[in-house]
Amino acid sequence: MGLWKIAAAGLLAGLLPMAAAQAEPIPLRGVVEGFYGTPWGQKERMDILSFCREHGFNAYLYAPKDDPYHRARWREPYPKKKLRELSKLVRTAKEKQVKFIFAVSPGLDLHYTILKGGTDRELLRKKLEAVYDIGVRDFAVFFDDITELHGEEQAELLNWLEENFVEKHGDVSPLITVPTEYYRKNMQEEDGEVKPYTRDFSAGLHASILPLYTGEGVVCKGISEEELEAANSLYGRSLGIWWNYPVTDYMEAKLALGPVENLPKHAEIPAIFFNPMKYEELSKIALATGADYANDPEHYDPQISWERAIEKQYGKLARDMKLFAEQSQHLENNWAFVGRADGAALRASMDALWSSWPDGEEADVHWESVRQQTGELLGAVGRLMKELPESSLSECRLQLRLMERIAEADGTALELLKSLRDDDRKKAKRLFASLKKKRGTIQRMEKKALVSDKAARAFLDEVLAYAAPAMDKGRR
Repeated sequence: MGLWKIAAAGLLAGLLPMAAAQAEPIPLRGVVEGFYGTPWGQKERMDILSFCREHGFNAYLYAPKDDPYHRARWREPYPKKKLRELSKLVRTAKEKQVKFIFAVSPGLDLHYTILKGGTDRELLRKKLEAVYDIGVRDFAVFFDDITELHGEEQAELLNWLEENFVEKHGDVSPLITVPTEYYRKNMQEEDGEVKPYTRDFSAGLHASILPLYTGEGVVCKGISEEELEAANSLYGRSLGIWWNYPVTDYMEAKLALGPVENLPKHAEIPAIFFNPMKYEELSKIALATGADYANDPEHYDPQISWERAIEKQYGKLARDMKLFAEQSQHLENNWAFVGRADGAALRASMDALWSSWPDGEEADVHWESVRQQTGELLGAVGRLMKELPESSLSECRLQLRLMERIAEADGTALELLKSLRDDDRKKAKRLFASLKKKRGTIQRMEKKALVSDKAARAFLDEVLAYAAPAMDKGRR
């Protein structure tokens, strides 16, 4: 019996009580290959299994959205070549004592009517049976990112699989699922009323089946103890977590190179899976911190874990990688917000410069601090482009080149500030034109890469805006 099954069996009338503390690792912890876009290849998957073993993850969840046989063409059996690849992954996972969890996402066009629904049930069962035959003993069925809501019918299907597939074999773990309403703010109406889908799905779902959710939103800053408790109360059981960091499939130009943070330290969590970037090598920075968290949530320190991960992974280039990675941690759009602020120390120095410029106390000290930091960043990026192994460099070359351009342009921006203060109009005019040209180049590069949006990159816009009135005055 799985640990989440034991927990579910202990339910009385509703919510499991929150644990006072959790010194033990989260029982099921690992990586979910669940991003959109080009899936990992066999080499990356074999490598991530070794990474999981080395870092104390005990599970790898196979769920690549753009594997056609996982989602769009789920009814079709895997071709023999693909099945052989999966078989090798399963054997390797067993050797490394990592659960290989096979997932299928049939929700795009699954039928629920009696006739067609019965056919689809059998096709889904056969899909799982074929993978069972190559050694898989852990399975998931997902209903995320679809438009039609079939809470009761989905629960019935999962219960049928639990009875006719899981229990039939006896050596298969309870199913894992992701509901269609998979983040808490989508599970409730504005007045707090539980939405019909979540009500029906949660009420009908077999007690042994483990649902995963992503927090308050699809991609959110974190999950507090209270927020997790609120989500658990909707389901009457402890939910597992699908954490969408460092995944960047919704903002591929940006790299997520920060630590996992803002997750519960004292809650009872049956499972947690971290969704990575398509860049397997660079994902290891955040994934290593996620492993530290999952193995000891109570004592996890994001900064210490992050520094240790980079030092272990990048050796002599660790300091340079830290400088670069600090500038690429935060992901934000109109629905996503996650990761630490980019370049926090550099941003603080820039803010101090602006608060004192041009003739305030310590203005020159702050100017020098910004110059030194951007200069160090420029040097670090140069060394990384020369010395990083190709496996890592190929994943971040565009962002490194952009960072190099931005850091170099920051130097020009600083010189422009000084020329304006010194009333050297000729030099200021030349530097202003040069900085505008450099920003134009950077803007073109930003179609494919983003870095340090609100720190090093934002400084260029700030300096140009500051200098523009003086340039306009000089033209009159």
